[in-house]
Amino acid sequence: MKHSKIIISGMFLLMLGALSCTKELDEVVPQDTISKDQALKDPNAARTLYHGVYGLFRNYNGTFFQLGEMRSDIWVDGLFTESVDGGLQNQYRHNISSLNVPFANWAGFYNLIYNLNNVIKLLPQTPLPEAERSRYAAEVYGIRAYVYYTMLRTWGAVPLNTEPVASITNTAETYKARTPSDSIMLQIRSDVEQSLQLFGSNNSLPAGKRVYWSRVATLILKGDIFLWSGTHMGGGTAHFNTAKAALTEVRNLQGPSLELQGNYADIFDPTRKVNNKEIIFAVNYEIQQAQNGMFGSFLVNSIQANTLSFAQAATPTVSSVYPFVNGANRVGLNQTMLTRLTSGPADQRISNTFRVMYSNAAPFAPRGILLTKYIGTTAGTQQIYNTDFPIYRYADVLLLLAEAKTKLGEDPAAEINAIRQRAYGAAFTPYVNSTISDNMNAILDEYLREFIAEGKRWWALRRAGDSYVYANISPVYLSPTSTAKFLLPLSIGMLTADPLLTQTAGY
Repeated sequence: MKHSKIIISGMFLLMLGALSCTKELDEVVPQDTISKDQALKDPNAARTLYHGVYGLFRNYNGTFFQLGEMRSDIWVDGLFTESVDGGLQNQYRHNISSLNVPFANWAGFYNLIYNLNNVIKLLPQTPLPEAERSRYAAEVYGIRAYVYYTMLRTWGAVPLNTEPVASITNTAETYKARTPSDSIMLQIRSDVEQSLQLFGSNNSLPAGKRVYWSRVATLILKGDIFLWSGTHMGGGTAHFNTAKAALTEVRNLQGPSLELQGNYADIFDPTRKVNNKEIIFAVNYEIQQAQNGMFGSFLVNSIQANTLSFAQAATPTVSSVYPFVNGANRVGLNQTMLTRLTSGPADQRISNTFRVMYSNAAPFAPRGILLTKYIGTTAGTQQIYNTDFPIYRYADVLLLLAEAKTKLGEDPAAEINAIRQRAYGAAFTPYVNSTISDNMNAILDEYLREFIAEGKRWWALRRAGDSYVYANISPVYLSPTSTAKFLLPLSIGMLTADPLLTQTAGY
């Protein structure tokens, strides 16, 4: 194998074209490539490496969304106007096997991890001011923990690598066995604690657009992972208490700059990104930079838009309301889910997430679902998909805390009711504490409605416990007796390329 020196310039070339639009970036000297030597001598080069982490993270956003949502009960065979998106269908049908692997090569996450490792290694050696170095490192440790946590939930045991790759001299050096999931979780927890230590007592959220990691984001992640380990890895009550403490710390920060938006639509309004009080960390999309195009199969093409309306009447047509939207409509809701979401009191989350499209000819039958949550804005005669994608927002804090309380046998009604009151307004019916099972189901119902298309539903079901997964996913696709599994398999190509790898159990 040809010797190849892996340097920062090669890894970050892609990043430089995908940097977040912030005032801080105005200080960064434009550069085509960033070498290790530059980063160690030039503060602006070091800042470019740091900002590049967020550009690269954004490239994985569609993967984060699919892993957290498409195996859930939301998007299924049902109402959609075009031919099915086969790849997404395989996920929600759980049509997954060693020969049908939805995410080969660990979904490409190791490219992201290797870059994070390099930044973590280099930052202490850069000429940046100490406080700036510490803050950047705190953010990157938090992001690495989030990535490894996603991988743990997806594959269980995965190869663990926390050191930069300096050089490769032969193929065997690339071989890496899967590290047991308990050890992966220990590394995740270590990164979380390192992040919190480096942040110190600084609980401030980023000024302007909240597209940078923060101590608050790390605390939420800590609550999330301890709920998981308490449920699935033997942590039990001790871990649920740790989760509760982390999430309560965030809940106690509630105030004018951190709380639920009264109007649900404001969370996703591209004109209200600056200091959006509900957003804690989001992936940034901007005009003339990068657009959130991962929901193309949840939209509608311009030709069909002329034959569809948003009411059971000929008008208004979809094309007249959204004249510049042009995608596909290959994923939808079935009628059972649609009825569940639209029955009962008006829920502002549903009306600001999707719209039902009907034929504009009698009998005006429902034809499909148009996802409007990420519809963005218009510029001239173009639709610009510049809605940020939330990773964590304040609603996460409330429902994760409700889950921690439920698993501790405590009353989660306050957190559930805060979510419901925003959703239903005057029609709000308070939730009353009940059994652990009833409380958990109430929380999962709010997850369903609150986070449609935010990559949360599958993880919420999994974190709740296996019985809740089976209770919500169609037994046609997933049941205790089916061959489908919760964790994903490795492809034959992966196993062939690396003789140290073993297949996921059950495949």
